[in-house]
Amino acid sequence: MDAFYASVETQRNPELKNKALVIGQDPRNNGGHGVVATCNYIARKYGVHSAMPAIKAVKLIPKSELVFIRPDFKKYRSVSAEIHSFMHNITDKVESIALDEAYLDVTHNKLGQKSAVQLAISLQRRIRTELGLNSSFGVSYNKFLAKMGSEYAKPFGRTVILPDEAKQFLGMQKIENFPGVGPKTQEQLHEMGIYTGADLQQVDDFVLIKKFKKMGYFLAQHAHGIDLRPVIADSDANRKSIGMERTYEPAIYTRDEVLTHIRHYCKHLEEELKKRNFFAQTVVIKVRDNDFDTVTKRRKLTKPSNSQYDFYDSARDLFDKASNFLEKGIRLIGVTVTDFKQDEYQAINLFDY
Repeated sequence: MDAFYASVETQRNPELKNKALVIGQDPRNNGGHGVVATCNYIARKYGVHSAMPAIKAVKLIPKSELVFIRPDFKKYRSVSAEIHSFMHNITDKVESIALDEAYLDVTHNKLGQKSAVQLAISLQRRIRTELGLNSSFGVSYNKFLAKMGSEYAKPFGRTVILPDEAKQFLGMQKIENFPGVGPKTQEQLHEMGIYTGADLQQVDDFVLIKKFKKMGYFLAQHAHGIDLRPVIADSDANRKSIGMERTYEPAIYTRDEVLTHIRHYCKHLEEELKKRNFFAQTVVIKVRDNDFDTVTKRRKLTKPSNSQYDFYDSARDLFDKASNFLEKGIRLIGVTVTDFKQDEYQAINLFDY
């Protein structure tokens, strides 16, 4: 999807169409605090982007054009569910990456359509016609290239990368456009004289692996259009973890407030596991402060559990080991449970018999 959150807000309120729309809390009403969740393409022309301090967006965008809207995740999840239902009308091999992004394997699809391009065009049109939202797609023979294609011609883009065109296409791309290549890796690649896909293609695989370890292996593959990962359909059988996290504006500065949110998360996780007859063996917490420093800690339970109380006890103890984050203010808290075992027995109510 193209600028998904901002597009949903614009569709809901067309008066925002010609404004520089930023999704996030207005720092002018929040002591200068806040972070850009996302923004529309007008705001991006001024240099605004996701994860930027919101106060910087205020400085970059003319006051007459700038509009802040707090994120409405309930609405975004609802619209995302509609889009995913359109995808499942085509194939059940849908791998969701986020609310606004997914991979589809349409090799064998429900519509009997042999052309992946025609399927993508039909899906794009349906999203536009029924929901009033723009989307972009990439069609290729693997996930990495499909992702590259979907980003290549936004907004409302359509990119097809054929096998005999892949190496040339990748050669033209800046290394910053390669998915998974973050700022630190970019800096290291630049130090090696690597600025484009073509540069990367000239480097021996063993050099990349020695320098970047596992990441180097994937860089070597991706440079030549190789990605062996299958599309993993969204299903409970494939779930490796269930979690809940949230960003807070304003930030949290007290332990009691953090623990209240953790308790709420653990209750939600218990409900999700019981729906699936799952028991988790590991609890993971994630904490991020106002400086975007992030810590993740995990604990193995003494035995598999689906109890919110077991999850909370572990999550609380794990948080106490990262409580120094309170000094700068905590802006994100997450709790995840993983290492599942499925209950082999079904609980029954004897009074039903």
